[in-house]
Amino acid sequence: MEESQLELDEKQWGPMVADKVFSLYKSLPKKGKPQGREVTVLSAFLLSSPSQDTEVIALGTGTKCIGRSKLTHSGNIVNDSHAEIIARRALLRFFYAEIQCLNDNNGFQNSIFESELDGSGGIKYKIRAGWKLHLYISQLPCGDASLCLVPSSIGEHEGCSELIGLVQRKPGRGDTTLSVSCSDKIARWNVVGVQGALLSYFLRPVYLHSVTVGRSPYVSEDVCLVKQLKRSLFERVTPLSNELIKPFEVNKPIFSAAPVPPKEFQHSETAQATLTCGYSVCWNKSGLHEVVLGTTGRKQGTSSKGAVYPSTESFLCKKRLLETFISLRHECKIRCSSNEVSYRELKDRAEEYSLASKLFKGRPPFRNWLLKPVNLENFSIIHNEGNYPIRQLM
Repeated sequence: MEESQLELDEKQWGPMVADKVFSLYKSLPKKGKPQGREVTVLSAFLLSSPSQDTEVIALGTGTKCIGRSKLTHSGNIVNDSHAEIIARRALLRFFYAEIQCLNDNNGFQNSIFESELDGSGGIKYKIRAGWKLHLYISQLPCGDASLCLVPSSIGEHEGCSELIGLVQRKPGRGDTTLSVSCSDKIARWNVVGVQGALLSYFLRPVYLHSVTVGRSPYVSEDVCLVKQLKRSLFERVTPLSNELIKPFEVNKPIFSAAPVPPKEFQHSETAQATLTCGYSVCWNKSGLHEVVLGTTGRKQGTSSKGAVYPSTESFLCKKRLLETFISLRHECKIRCSSNEVSYRELKDRAEEYSLASKLFKGRPPFRNWLLKPVNLENFSIIHNEGNYPIRQLM
């Protein structure tokens, strides 16, 4: 969908996107959804085709984040269970499944990807020409995009004006988190893409074509919402425009407003008055459907006695995503000195992505990006010539 057409259809675009997302959400079982007075946040990725057909391909809910004391060294929990991050991890699994289908069938007819040669003569995939990726969020993402610019509101939130534009830490109840806000993470996606380091071995950067956010029931002006998104998610990264090396670039999505979401996604103006659901629902088109307890980062129903068992691990945790990556390793030319390589090392070996990420974090206002201790990503999986079947990991 071209920008001019999206602008022309702006009044229809927001309601259409929201309708597709909530229709999919309503079709899912009640497990993990808000109960009683509970509320949550909903986020989803959609894909539009050249024929303008648009469908939801990944979805997530949630508002919780793991505190520093609960982080593990084995990558077996989901650290950040905010809706946007859950949806994005479900999207990564969808991408992996699409790549696996290409490997199995050796054909691109029904795939969202097409291939091209990279600089070293190898093959990488990219989104097919004319296909666009879109992000929907039921409210402004936490962090910078949610900071009020209205003078009267700033008076109500002491120090707000001093925080505008800066990297924000996600809040935790008595236990400091090491996760940056969703605003900061989405801004990074507009530099390095949504695919992350591991998938960059297979994929060209995948950028968002549009970001659509649900209106607040307390603010009636769409212009303010769109300005907040543009300032936080795009204008903060524009200084990098002349420094990035292809295939990376500063991406400028189209920002738009959607109707006020249903009651279970309407948060109170004050955090103290909001009762948030502790669960995160995740879903993708390739067959993933799971519920994660946001305060533990493990599957719903995990008991304290069984918390260390692999069966309690979410398919979205780093360990499981690493397993999936390794199952496709024969498609990427990685020279390993042994049969064991760490998650951290694999990320660092994605040289083009790593360079762009370091450039992003080395420039203001992102110099204060929260860096987790390196030993939290030094876990590894011993692999051999056998492959982990991706379909069983969905």
